[in-house]
Amino acid sequence: MMNYKEEFVRFLLESGALKFGDFTLKSGRRSPYMINTGALDSGESLSRLGCFYARAIHEKMELGVIPQDTSILFGSAYKGIPLAAAASIALAAAFDINLGYAFNRKETKDHGEGGIFVGRKPGPGDRILVVDDVMTAGTALRDTVDLIGGHAPEAKVVGSVIAVDRKEHGKDLRLSAVAEVQYELGIPVFSIVEIDEIVAVLKSPSFAESPDDARDAGEDGMENEGPVSIYCDICERKYKNAVPLALPTPAQIASIEEYLKANRPT
Repeated sequence: MMNYKEEFVRFLLESGALKFGDFTLKSGRRSPYMINTGALDSGESLSRLGCFYARAIHEKMELGVIPQDTSILFGSAYKGIPLAAAASIALAAAFDINLGYAFNRKETKDHGEGGIFVGRKPGPGDRILVVDDVMTAGTALRDTVDLIGGHAPEAKVVGSVIAVDRKEHGKDLRLSAVAEVQYELGIPVFSIVEIDEIVAVLKSPSFAESPDDARDAGEDGMENEGPVSIYCDICERKYKNAVPLALPTPAQIASIEEYLKANRPT
């Protein structure tokens, strides 16, 4: 049985959100891999992604990393919006944790309800967890914290959850981008999975095999020959999967390891 981190890596590959090649990042670095949650463009894929975020958030709440009284999940425009919405739905459905969710407009609205926030508007006493996909340099999170502080100073950002921690150095070459932001902002930043964990999963000989409970059994108890199905023990659903895994070659994995070595904190 796969643990949820292995399940998440498989999900990223199945959905095309994890790609291998030659990519230029927002930071200007050229990377042999890319995480793109924008590829999750269906109700099923967003539902599954929300479950992974919900599990990571619930786990950190149980450990006391983020407060139990966190009240809002915040997604920055634009990519963070569906991430926060999906995570809030999954938290309510799977863990009975009913948090508000909010996002920002790119420009302040001067008619109708007005303002820059949509959804649960941050107010006095609100504790906000920012939801995002990846962190390369930490610029997006800094901007979001400044935005919330400028428009809702009575609320407090208590942390950030990301899908993947790339484990690369920040402006200070001695610190990872995550560690640098945590130190600078005084809040925890945690991920569903780290790139080192992704590499370890990809190098596992058993990973390319079908999941333990992959195939549905027929009435006679024999395995069907149809598409495999992935069971999510958070939302208690089976998701059909007929897409073969686009696994990286050994050379591509080696390229990722070399990239990580070159871009780690010194």
